[in-house]
Amino acid sequence: MANLLRNSLMVDTNHCLKSNGTNLGVVSGVIEPIDSPLKIFVLAKRKINNIFVAIESYVEESKIFLEACREDVLEADAFNKVVNLAERVSNIREVLRRDHMKVAFFGRTSNGKSTVINSVLGRKILPSGMGHTTNCFLQVEGSDTDEAYLVLENAPDEKLNVESVSHLANALNSEKLGDATLVRIFWPKNKCSLLRDDVVLVDSPGIDVSPNLDEWIDKHCLDADLFVLVSNAESTLMRTEKAFFHKVSEKISKPNIFILNNRWDAAASEPENLDRVRKQHTDRSISFLADELKVVSRSEAPERVFFISAKEVLIWRTQESPDSITPTFPEGFQHRYFEFENFERKFEECLSKSSIKTKFDQHARRGNSIIVDLSHLLDTINKNATNLRIKKSSDRKEESNRLEMTNQKMQMLTNEVKHKIIYIVEQTEQKVNLALKEEIRRLSLLVSDFERPFSDDPNYVQTYKKELHSHVEKGLDSNMRARLSTELSCCVESAQKEMIERVTQLIPEEQAKRIDFLTFRSRQSFEILYRINCESLCADFQEDLEFRFSFGVLSMIRRFRSGNFFSKGNSIPRSVPSTAPQTPSNDYKSIHHNSSISADADLLPIIEKISFLSGTQSQTTIGALALGGFMVRTIGWRVIAVTLGVYTFLYFYERFTWTNKAKEKAFKKQYVNHATRKLKLIVDLTSANCSHQVQQELTATFARLCHMIDSNMKDIQQEINKLDAEIRQLEEIANSSRTLKNKASFLSTELDNFNEVYLNDET
Repeated sequence: MANLLRNSLMVDTNHCLKSNGTNLGVVSGVIEPIDSPLKIFVLAKRKINNIFVAIESYVEESKIFLEACREDVLEADAFNKVVNLAERVSNIREVLRRDHMKVAFFGRTSNGKSTVINSVLGRKILPSGMGHTTNCFLQVEGSDTDEAYLVLENAPDEKLNVESVSHLANALNSEKLGDATLVRIFWPKNKCSLLRDDVVLVDSPGIDVSPNLDEWIDKHCLDADLFVLVSNAESTLMRTEKAFFHKVSEKISKPNIFILNNRWDAAASEPENLDRVRKQHTDRSISFLADELKVVSRSEAPERVFFISAKEVLIWRTQESPDSITPTFPEGFQHRYFEFENFERKFEECLSKSSIKTKFDQHARRGNSIIVDLSHLLDTINKNATNLRIKKSSDRKEESNRLEMTNQKMQMLTNEVKHKIIYIVEQTEQKVNLALKEEIRRLSLLVSDFERPFSDDPNYVQTYKKELHSHVEKGLDSNMRARLSTELSCCVESAQKEMIERVTQLIPEEQAKRIDFLTFRSRQSFEILYRINCESLCADFQEDLEFRFSFGVLSMIRRFRSGNFFSKGNSIPRSVPSTAPQTPSNDYKSIHHNSSISADADLLPIIEKISFLSGTQSQTTIGALALGGFMVRTIGWRVIAVTLGVYTFLYFYERFTWTNKAKEKAFKKQYVNHATRKLKLIVDLTSANCSHQVQQELTATFARLCHMIDSNMKDIQQEINKLDAEIRQLEEIANSSRTLKNKASFLSTELDNFNEVYLNDET
């Protein structure tokens, strides 16, 4: 009875498939098409591979030709284009080696995805059944070896042996894998006919166990040719299943989707509701495919929906021998089995057609685009070489005339610029000289602005002097910049601009547009450095802060001789005399003998005696006693007493007013006198230094411009020397490009034939 049922099923299956024009054979109890649609994919893959081998050779030959070509006959990025074309061909060939027909199975947990894959393969390759839940992506593909093995994503070079399905299940359970991880299972091709035809089947975890659907799609779905949604016939399509395929359709244009309502054998227990439930599932599936996803029309959608029992098919196909006991199946098994075979036939036809279309149509278009681009590039080279060859004879005469004219104008410009630089340098030196002298005359104001507590402690005075040096140096530099920097910078930049404009006239217009003349200017505006180092300049300054009575004998004599009798010696003048004063350390050592003191004739001998005796302390005392005795006899002691009282009062007054403020004034006056004398010594040196900076800036600018002109003239001369040789070279380039361009016609014909045979919808 069992044998009768099996034979009846096989005969009915053969009759059903023959009625659709397909011959069937039986291999190890599995019904398999002899002329499978999947074979077309293998033949198409072999054919397009051969075409791209020829295209790769053609592109490489063109690349070698372009390497030897002149740059002026090529487009700006012609060589890079050919290199990119070569890379594109290489990438396409690499993709073609890996291209296969990929089918991805999705559905909720425990809907029977692994069982469906095993049924399609006719062997129990993937773990399925009670206690087995797929927790990662499993990709089954063919292997040329005789042993099955698996490769983990994190260790692609390590092959793990798989002896049986149970061993595979244990290996997967022992690995801690993420739900987006891919495990590749390589099964011997000689054990499964489907894998021999470059078919790859991908099993997935349940789409209801992880929110990372976008990651799944990006990693495993973008290159899939066909999707199979395995649904549970005991329930309707769930929101999670629809949401997943909505995401797929957003990233893939019109994906091929089949819907399998698995476990349809459960409906056999309720035959009265069978047709109603089937219609309900069919209507919802059609609405989902045609109305929601819009991947097929409503007339095509019924051919994408099937009601099957994968478990029954797997049990039937994995029976060890025809004589084994046939298991008992629920009513309607034969119809469900036929529908599964119908799904396989539609599945293979759609997969083969879709794979050829998705895998090879794009490659064929790209191959044709590569040939067209390269042919256009070679045609451009041919035209450019021909036009250049015609133009070179007239170019030589033009280049020669331009060289002679440039040389003459350059000589005239050099003479003019030299005179201009000399004039600007002289003007700069005069302006700096006048400005520095004016600042020296105003030095007392600058020193008066220095505010810092003063003390006559030697260590403190040294610090005070350093800070005063810095203050004066910064003030002089700031004032000089304020007076001259803008004026001199404008003068220099104006001269530079004039040079650049004149040089621009000597350069061809097309070359002048490419040159940024701003590179010949300084990165910042030109500014003169004055370099006035007051600390070094006034290093020999020695202050004198000892108290000296204004009406003392020596002080009075000194004022008589200097003609400044009524002035005190410790005040800072508001204007400095133009003559260089003596330093404070020498004030009391230099006494002029041509003084203009107006004194009574009777007092003159006494003053001269006192002056003579002023050399030492004893001489001063004796002079004072002699003068006192003379005054007592002449004026009287009362007048002398009053005078001495006033004199004593003045002495103590000045003594008590000899404070740090007075000392500071005396110090600043001495510093002004000393610094004035020193600064006057470097006026000419500083002026010459500033004018030298201007001369260097202008000379350097003109030198860079001259270098540019010289370089241009050398280029012109070299161009003239090369023109004769280039004419012959251009002739060779034109001939070679024409020969290569003709080779593109053959390759284009080959691609047209491939499209006609494999990609034409009518074919």
